[in-house]
Amino acid sequence: MASPRATLADVAREAGLSAATVDRVLNRRAPVRAETARRVRDAAEAVGFHAARLLANRVDAMRPERRLGFLLQRRGTEVYRDLAAELVRATTDPALGRHRPMVEHMEDLTPASVAERVARLGERCDALGIVAADHPRVSAAVDRLAASGKPVYTLLSDLGTEARAGYFGIDHRKAGRTAGWVMVRLAGGMGDVGIVVGSHRYLGHELCEISFRAYLREHAPGLKMLEPLASFEDPHFAQEAMLDLLKRKPDLTGLYVPGGGIEGIIAALRDSPPARHIVVVAMDLFTETREALLDGTIDIVIATPLAEVARTVVAAMLDRLDGKKPPPAGPHLRFELCLSENI
Repeated sequence: MASPRATLADVAREAGLSAATVDRVLNRRAPVRAETARRVRDAAEAVGFHAARLLANRVDAMRPERRLGFLLQRRGTEVYRDLAAELVRATTDPALGRHRPMVEHMEDLTPASVAERVARLGERCDALGIVAADHPRVSAAVDRLAASGKPVYTLLSDLGTEARAGYFGIDHRKAGRTAGWVMVRLAGGMGDVGIVVGSHRYLGHELCEISFRAYLREHAPGLKMLEPLASFEDPHFAQEAMLDLLKRKPDLTGLYVPGGGIEGIIAALRDSPPARHIVVVAMDLFTETREALLDGTIDIVIATPLAEVARTVVAAMLDRLDGKKPPPAGPHLRFELCLSENI
C-alpha cells in the first residue's frame, strides 16, 4: 500500500520530473504542458500523495476545450430528450474543464441519412457518440471517422464495426433474460407472447429478443413466442401493430417491448382493452411508462441509467482525447427494474 506520508519529492521521483515542476502544477505558479500535468497527477495517485485529488482536479481543469458530439434519435421521443439533457450536463461539468456539447437529433432514420449525419457531425467535433441501428452504411461512416483519428462511441445499442471506440449501455442479453424471468412468473406457463422491437437492425433489440426467447424455451415451453413486430421507433406504427396483434390474438398472454414506440402500444391497450390482463414488460422509465405502471397497463419497466451513460461516455471521450490509454472493456451498466411500488 502507498504510504500516507508521501511527499512532493516522492511525487517528483515517481513522475521523473523536478520538484519545482510538481510545485508549479500543484500551486499553479506557472503554466506547464498538459502531458506534464497528467504525469504529475498519475504519480501523485501512485504514491498516495495527500493532495492527489486536488492535483487531479487541477489537471482536469487544464484540459483544452473539447467539442463532444452526440447524435441521437428523434427529438419527439422523451428518452432521447432526457439523454440529451444528461449529456449536456456531463459535458459541461466544471470539474472536467470547459467543453462544448454538440447534441443533434435525427428524424430520418434510414441508413443513408444516418451515415450522412454521422459524417457531418463527425467533421465538426473531436469525438462522437451515436445511437443507431446496425447497417453497413453506418458502420462505414464510423470506420472513416475512426481512420481519421475521431473516436466514435455507441450509446444504448452497439454496432458491429470493430472501429467503434466503445459501447455504453446495458447488457441486453441480461435484459432479455430478465424480461423472460418476469414473464414466466407473472404470466404462467401457457399462452402466446408477443414482442415488439424498434428495428430488426438494432443489435440491442436483437440480443433482447434472442435472450428472451431462449429463457422461455428453457423455463416455459408452453409460452409460445410469436414472430417479432417492428415499431421503427414510431408510436404510430407501434399502435397500429399492437391493435392488429390484439385482433389476431385476442387471448394474448404477454408482451415484451425492448424497443421504442411504447407510447403507441400503451394507447392501443387503453383504447382496446383485452378480455384479460396482458403481462407487459417494457424498456425505459419516462412519463408515459411511469403512468402506465401506475394504472397497471405495464407491469415492469427495465430502465437504462441515462445519467450514468452520459457520465461514463463523456469521461471516456476526454480520456481518449487526452491520450490516456483506455481501460479494458468494463462491465455493462446496471439496469433497474421499475414497478408501480418503487417508482
